[in-house]
Amino acid sequence: MPWFVKIERGIVDKQTFDQHVPAHCAYVRKLIAAGHQARTGYWAERGGGMMLFQASSLAAAKAIVEADPLVQHQCVHYELHEWCIVEEPR
Repeated sequence: MPWFVKIERGIVDKQTFDQHVPAHCAYVRKLIAAGHQARTGYWAERGGGMMLFQASSLAAAKAIVEADPLVQHQCVHYELHEWCIVEEPR
């Protein structure tokens, strides 16, 4: 399956954002259980983050991102990109 990356920038205050982090983390655990190899994290300087995951297509990746609680609750603006791996462990 292709890899995709959602690069996000927070657009709400920290208190509002933090209200939705537990649901976001639960969502990522659900993606992991479904085989999407998802990983999520934030930039050390704060204000944004990234989610890396596999999906069968760009359309499927868009659906995954749109179902993320951080997106549904309008906590972030994001970019979605397909990530083309050129080297990986064998």
